[in-house]
Amino acid sequence: MCGIVGILGSQPVAPLMLDALRRLEYRGYDSAGIATLEDGELMRQRAPGKLNNLQGVLASRPLAGTTGIGHTRWATHGAPTENNAHPHAAKGVAVVHNGIIENFRELREELEQAGCDFETETDTEVIVQMISCELADGKSPVDAVKATLKRLDGAFALGIIFSGEQDLMIGARRGSPLAVGHGEAEMFLGSDAVALAPFTNKVTFLDEGDWVVLTRKSVHIFDENGAPVKRPVRFTKATAYMADKGNHRHFMAKEIAEQPEVIGHTLGEYIDMGEKRVKLPDLPFNFAGLSRLTITACGTAYYAGLAAKYWFEQVARLPVDIDIASEFRYREAPLAEGGLSVVISQSGETADTLAALRYCAEQGQHTLGIVNVQDSSIARDCDAIMPTYAGPEIGVASTKAFTCQLTVLACLALAAARDRNTITAERERELVSALLKVPRQIADMLRHEDDLKRIAKKLTDATDVLFLGRGINYPIALEGALKLKEISYIHAEGYAAGELKHGPIALIDKDVRVIVIAPHDALYEKTVSNMEEVAARGAKIVLLTDEINGNGNGSGTFEQFRVPKANAFVNPILYAVPVQLLAYHAAVFMGTDIDQPRNLAKSVTVE
Repeated sequence: MCGIVGILGSQPVAPLMLDALRRLEYRGYDSAGIATLEDGELMRQRAPGKLNNLQGVLASRPLAGTTGIGHTRWATHGAPTENNAHPHAAKGVAVVHNGIIENFRELREELEQAGCDFETETDTEVIVQMISCELADGKSPVDAVKATLKRLDGAFALGIIFSGEQDLMIGARRGSPLAVGHGEAEMFLGSDAVALAPFTNKVTFLDEGDWVVLTRKSVHIFDENGAPVKRPVRFTKATAYMADKGNHRHFMAKEIAEQPEVIGHTLGEYIDMGEKRVKLPDLPFNFAGLSRLTITACGTAYYAGLAAKYWFEQVARLPVDIDIASEFRYREAPLAEGGLSVVISQSGETADTLAALRYCAEQGQHTLGIVNVQDSSIARDCDAIMPTYAGPEIGVASTKAFTCQLTVLACLALAAARDRNTITAERERELVSALLKVPRQIADMLRHEDDLKRIAKKLTDATDVLFLGRGINYPIALEGALKLKEISYIHAEGYAAGELKHGPIALIDKDVRVIVIAPHDALYEKTVSNMEEVAARGAKIVLLTDEINGNGNGSGTFEQFRVPKANAFVNPILYAVPVQLLAYHAAVFMGTDIDQPRNLAKSVTVE
C-alpha cells in the first residue's frame, strides 16, 4: 500500500526513481509522482492512474536534478486525482507519505486558523504544511521535522526534501516500513529492499519510531525520543530479483506455475529427506509445555492459519485459538505468559498482524513469524521465524505464498506432534512422505489446466458462486471464494457444507454456481449429501474430487475436475491450486486487472 523511493544521487534521478517505483507496483496504487531539486528549487510531476501516465508526463515535461523523492499512492483520504497525488509540497519542502495520520483533522483546523491554505483533500498535506510553518519560524530542516513528528498520531513512513538543500533528505517511520540504501557517495530511501534493488544491496531497516537524516556520505538515525541510535547494515538478496512474467500473461499465472518449485524449496528447508522427518531451526520454546496455541493473520494468510488449526488439533492434540488480526487485539484476549503466538504474513509488513504480534509479546508470549520476506518488520520483531521461501510474489492475489504457508504450517504441526508424543515415528514418516509428493502432484494438475480454464468460463455468467467444504477443506472453500472475489469481481462466499441448511441454502437457485471440494476422506459422504441438497434446488455444481465416477459422484454436477489422490493431511495444499486456477481463468475471461485488482493492495501497511 503506497510506495516510497528517494535518491541523493550523482546523476539525474527522475528516470531512476520511475524504475524504482515500478518495482513497488505490487503494493497497489492509483496515482504516482516525483519531485526533484532543480538548481535548488522544488519541481514536481504527478499523474493519476498507472505509472505509464507519469512516464508520459515526464517525457513531455522532464525533471532534472540529482536529488528527488517519488511515490505511488493508494488513496485513503481524498480521491485518486493528480492534485491529491504525492509528493505534496509547500513553501520550502516536499513530502511523500505512506500511512494514515489519525489526527490530521485537528492539525488541519489548527493550521487553517493560523492562515495556511490547503490544496488537497489528503491527510498528508498537514505534514508538509507543518514542516513549512516550522521552517518559516526559523527552524532548520532537521529541527522542523523533529518538531512535526512529535505532533503526528497514526502510522506513517515519510520521505522529505527541502528547497536549497541538495545534499539532504529525511526519512521517518512509525508503523509503516522504511529502509535506507547505502551507495558510493549516494544514499537511497525506499519502502522496502525491492525498491532499492537497482542501486545497492546494503540496506538499513529503520526500527519502529526511527527517523533518519541522510546526506550523500552520511546516515544519522534517531529514535522516537530524538536520541542517536545505530542500526545494522544488512546485505539483502533483493537486488538479485527483477520483476519478470517470463512466458506468462500475468504474474499470477507465473506464480501459480511456480508452486511445485517453491513448495519443494520450502520442504527442503524443513524436512530431512533421508530420514523423512521434520527438521526445524532452533526455536526458543517447546511444544510439549504448551496448553494452547494462538494464531493470527489477515486475508489469505488467515485461511492458512485456519487450516493449520485442524492440523495442530488433530495431529498434535494442541488446542488452537485463531483470530483475524484486525479483530484480535481489540478482543483483549488473555494470553498465558510463556505461551506461543504464531503470526502469518506474506509481506511481513501487514499492519494489523504486526499490531497483533506486539500485543502477544506484551502479554509475555513467545512469538513465531511465518513470513515470505525475511527482512520484514514482523520477521525482525518475532522471537523466531520460519520463512516460506516462495520468492517474491508480485500478484496482489496470493497464490504461491499461500501454499508455502500451508507447507510450513504442516511441518510445524508435525514437529509439535513429535514434541508432544502424539505421533509415532512411522506416522511422521508417512505424513512427511505425503508432503514430499505434493510438488509432483501439483505439477500433474497444472498439466490439466485447460480443463479448469473450460470450467472457469462457465462461471463468468454467474452473479453468485458458493464454495463448499468440510473439515480441513473448509478453509480452502473460504480461500477459493476470496480468490474469485478478488480478481474476477464475481460475488462468492465460502461455507462449511454442513451449515447450508442453517440459512445459506435459501440462496440456491438455477443461477447459482457451487464449487464443492470433496476428496474421498472421512467426510466425503457427508459432503456429497450436502451437495445433493444443493443440486435438488437447481444449482449448477463443479465438483473437485480425487476419484471421478461415471455417475458424477452425485446428482447435479455439471463439471468435475480430478485432483490427485493423496493422504488427507496434504489435501488443503493440493486443493488450493484448482481454486486458484478457476479464479484466474474466470478473471481472464472477465477482462479484469488480474495482477493489480481494483481497490486492493499487496501489502496492507495501514490499519
